[in-house]
Amino acid sequence: MLNSTNYFFRFFSVLTITALFINACSNARSEEQQKNRLLALPIYVADTSTASTIKDYFGTIEGKLNVEIRPQVEGILREIYVDEGDYVTIGQKLFKVDPSAYQEVWNNAKANENVAKARLENAKLEVERLKPLVENDVISEVRLKSAMSDYEVAKASLEQASAAVRGADININFTIIEAPINGYIGRIPKRIGNLVTKNDNQALTVLSDVKEVYVYFSMSESDFLYFSKMKAKEDSIAGIRYNNTNKLTFPDVQLILADGEIYSKLGKVDAVSGQVNRATGAISLRASFLNDDNILRTGSTGTLKISEIKRGVLQVPQIATSELQDKTIVYVLDEENKVRRRNIKICGKSKANYIVCEGLAVGDRVILSGFDKVTEGSEIIPIEHVN
Repeated sequence: MLNSTNYFFRFFSVLTITALFINACSNARSEEQQKNRLLALPIYVADTSTASTIKDYFGTIEGKLNVEIRPQVEGILREIYVDEGDYVTIGQKLFKVDPSAYQEVWNNAKANENVAKARLENAKLEVERLKPLVENDVISEVRLKSAMSDYEVAKASLEQASAAVRGADININFTIIEAPINGYIGRIPKRIGNLVTKNDNQALTVLSDVKEVYVYFSMSESDFLYFSKMKAKEDSIAGIRYNNTNKLTFPDVQLILADGEIYSKLGKVDAVSGQVNRATGAISLRASFLNDDNILRTGSTGTLKISEIKRGVLQVPQIATSELQDKTIVYVLDEENKVRRRNIKICGKSKANYIVCEGLAVGDRVILSGFDKVTEGSEIIPIEHVN
C-alpha cells in the first residue's frame, strides 16, 4: 500500500513539472510571437544643432540707370526711329519733332545777325574815316568819340543777334531727340502726329540701362536687427571697432524670378534706408545684381532669399510631421516604446528640417515614418536613425 502511494505521488509530481514546463514554453512562444508582430520603425532622437534658415522678401527690379526721355521743345511728333524693347546706344536718334516753326525762328535770327554785322561794319568804317580827320584837327574829337560809341553799340547788337541764332539753333537740334545713355526702350505712349510738350504728364519713353540692376525690397525691423547684431558680433570677434563709417554687411542674396527659376548670379545688399517706416514697421533696402545676359528688366518682380544662421536650435525632419487642421503633430515614444501623439510649434525651416519652438525636448524619440500605421499607446520596436 505504501509503495503504491509513493508511486502515485511520484507520478503526480512528474505531471506537474511537465505541465509547468509546457506552460512556460507556451508563454515564451507567445511573447516571442507578439514581439514578432510589433512594427519596427525608424526614430529620430531630437537634439540641438545649427540651422540655416532662408527668409523670403518680395522685390521690384529697376535698371541702374532709368532715364525719362522728354522733349525740350513743343511740336508735332513727326518721326519715331525706334520700337519698344529696342536696345539703343548713346547718340542714337529716337524721335523727331516738327522743326518747321523753329527753322523759321532760326532764319529770322540769322537775318537779324546779318543786319547787325552790316551795321557793325558801317560803324567800323565811320570810325576809320574820322580818325585821320581828328588827328589833323579837321574835326573835333567829339565826333570820333560818338562814332566809336556807335561802333560799340553795333558790336553789342551783333553779339545779341548771334546769341539769338545760337538759341534758335539749339531749339532746332532739340527737335531731334537722341539717346543719352545705352539701354532698352520702354513703352512709347505717343504716336506720330501727336502734340508733344515739355510739360506732358507722360514721358516719350523711359530708357533703361540694365547691365546692372537694383532690386528694392523691405525687411521687418526684427530681421534688420538680426543682421545688424550679427555684423556687430562678427566685428567684435574679429577685433574691429564698429563705427559710423562701417556699412552693414549682409550675406549674398539669391533672386528667384517670377517664373520660379533661380537667377544665375548672386546679389549684394548695398544700400539701406536711414529710417523705419512707422506705418509698416519695415525698412527699405536695395540689392544689386549683374545682368550680363539681359534677363532682368525694369518693372519686373522677384523674390529675394537671404540666409540666417541660428545656433543651438531644436530641429526635426519635416517627414516626421503631419498636419491636423491648423496643428502640426509628431509621434514620440515613451520609456516603454509606446506611441504618444504630441503637438509642436514650428518657427522656421532649415533645408529638410523644421525648427521647433515648443513641444519637443532634447532626447525625445520621434517616429520618422510609418506613424500612419500606429495608434496612440501602441508599442513598436524603435530603430534609431543616424542624424
